[in-house]
Amino acid sequence: MKPSIPILALCLVPSLSAQTMEEYIARGDSLYDALNPAEALERYRAALPLGHPYELLWKFARAQTDVAKQLQGNEHRELRDSLYWVAQIYAEAAIRADSQGVHGPYELSKALGELSRTRGGRERVRFGRVIYDNAASVIARDPDHDGALHILGAWHAEIKRLSGLTRFFARSFLGADFMSIASWDSAAIYLERSVASKPEYIFHRLELAEIYIDMERFSDAREQLELIARLSYNDVLDASHQERAAALLEEINGR
Repeated sequence: MKPSIPILALCLVPSLSAQTMEEYIARGDSLYDALNPAEALERYRAALPLGHPYELLWKFARAQTDVAKQLQGNEHRELRDSLYWVAQIYAEAAIRADSQGVHGPYELSKALGELSRTRGGRERVRFGRVIYDNAASVIARDPDHDGALHILGAWHAEIKRLSGLTRFFARSFLGADFMSIASWDSAAIYLERSVASKPEYIFHRLELAEIYIDMERFSDAREQLELIARLSYNDVLDASHQERAAALLEEINGR
């Protein structure tokens, strides 16, 4: 049975000078905002022996996911998956700590969403309902939550991109009625709302552009991709996001 808080996370506490929990969290926040989630994670981990408040739990999950998603390629799959597993556990712990908060379900849907991106279609489907339900619960409490709006838009797009065979398989996990709600229009609307909520965030615009390309709305996609080149980094993967945007812009040239 999985422990509610991984023992490993409690044991691997870095050698940092003694501080209060608030000081550890504040320093972790500063490092996270500076796009250094690995160092932020060390500060959050150092605070764990002092208690497990809601704020620490979801921030630990957030940093853990950001560390994991930087591990690209199949050679890192085992380590990456284990990091996502820990992020999932901490997000679930945050939900238990505050069942009405938005951060716990958002971090859970994000961790599972990032994990699913590294898997094949059938494995992605297994996470689909949990991802959708948790992101939807965030929107019910905070309709302008840019991250949850992004996840819901990406969910609609991923379902529409499934092959016919995978769609058949998915019905046993999601149910035909639930799968039928997926649409390209919903994918675009959710991502458009996400961009409107946080226009400076590169990944929102990149995913929206990819959806526009799927919908053959090439002029709209081009507008998003051209804007991305002028935006500052807000995420640890933004350098690769800008490279992807430039490649897509080249691909749709003349369309």
